[in-house]
Amino acid sequence: MKLILPVEIAHEIEPHLPENTILVRVDSEGNIDSDATDAEVYFSWFYLKPTTLHRVLDAGPSLRWHHAPNAGVNHILTPKYLQRDLILTNGAGVHGIPIAEFVITYLLAYCKQLPSLYQLHNEHNWQRDLPIQELFDKTLLIIGAGGIGQEIAVRAQAFGMRIFGSCRHPEPLPNFDKVVGANEWKQLLPESEFVVIATPLTPETKGLIDLETLRLFRPDAYLINIARGAIVEESALTKALQESWIAGAALDTVFTEPLPAESPLWTLPNVFITPHCSGNSPRVKERTLALFLDNLTRYRQAQPLRNVVDKTAGY
Repeated sequence: MKLILPVEIAHEIEPHLPENTILVRVDSEGNIDSDATDAEVYFSWFYLKPTTLHRVLDAGPSLRWHHAPNAGVNHILTPKYLQRDLILTNGAGVHGIPIAEFVITYLLAYCKQLPSLYQLHNEHNWQRDLPIQELFDKTLLIIGAGGIGQEIAVRAQAFGMRIFGSCRHPEPLPNFDKVVGANEWKQLLPESEFVVIATPLTPETKGLIDLETLRLFRPDAYLINIARGAIVEESALTKALQESWIAGAALDTVFTEPLPAESPLWTLPNVFITPHCSGNSPRVKERTLALFLDNLTRYRQAQPLRNVVDKTAGY
């Protein structure tokens, strides 16, 4: 069997491959080091460019399975890609722990006034009358109760929070007090002090948080986006923050990345910007490779693969 692997990880995967496996290496531009016409499997890497993807598709007419390390695959599902009869699997689950920990960091930073406390420390200022709050008994709404959303709920539940979630096919889930359908979560906004966006970017979720929706938020609500920037209409969010429709926001992802220096989001006092790093962890690569190798065994044995993407739904 022949595999197409990115040069970044080929040397780490090779010692674990079965005998008689032939490797074809591809760089970030889509340049392939040998003949890939009979390759069956393509394992791409993070930050896959459409041009790179298309070059690999052209070079590998016999490809049957593509594994992408990202959870989000909106950048992969191009018209050209959808013309191919490929099984697509993704990295859902490999980032759940670090992202969930980051969400708890945002919640605590906001409730415990950490930015103000850091500033007071730097000023040698012993000021104690800050509006410090507790997470206990606050309500958290997680839009997207998938793998990442469920990891967030585990940790938030430990703080004594009430947790709501939404998903396409709602069902009772551990650590959630209530799970509703994808079109019902807006009814929960009046009860939710914190709202986390953890849903995939699809045509249905693009611009999901718009001007009309932001007007439904509580004035003391805090919005956290660890999904994709395009899920939020940035101009609407900026207006909501400037005019105090909501209390604030923590944004690990924005519409244009890097966030342009002239963006007003940088200077708003009620915004915490991080550079799309909530999923970073030295263990992400370990989990990614383990998932691929497990699926490779399943593929060779004609067993169902883990994390098969519904290309129509987009996740």
